[in-house]
Amino acid sequence: MAWGHTGSPNRLRKARQTLSARKLMVTVFRDAQGILLIEFMTRGTTINSEVYCRTLKKLKRTNQNKCCSLLSSGVELLHDNARPHTAVRTGEVLHKFKWDVFQHPPYSPDLAPSDFHLFTAMKKWLGGQHFADDEELKNTVTHRLKSPAAAFYAERIGKTVRQVLE
Repeated sequence: MAWGHTGSPNRLRKARQTLSARKLMVTVFRDAQGILLIEFMTRGTTINSEVYCRTLKKLKRTNQNKCCSLLSSGVELLHDNARPHTAVRTGEVLHKFKWDVFQHPPYSPDLAPSDFHLFTAMKKWLGGQHFADDEELKNTVTHRLKSPAAAFYAERIGKTVRQVLE
């Protein structure tokens, strides 16, 4: 690697990979019975309103035939204030589905309670592990998310609901 003087117009710089470019993003929907949908993004992809609306449609399709159509009505989502969640297009899709949204407090620096309860435990569990490729990571995360008993989710969702209502 070559370096030039700070004043040199030909100075070479090493581009650093941003942390988000190294992450494998996952969207998880769950209820008191467990995981409803796990969707992994292609590495480096940004979740925007269009992508999020496709995920919501997939969630609705995937779960329409489950146990008495649990997700056909009476659904309440807990969103943070990320742009894909607050976009007009997302609101239109949610209105069309007749799904309600609990809003995360505006300008709150905290994670949404659902993110805190799920991803803090996942981050701790994954710490120090290395994976050969994205498929191995996806399989490990999927297995871990689907393995806890329903009591774990009921407890965590109960905590989340209590926090939202406070």
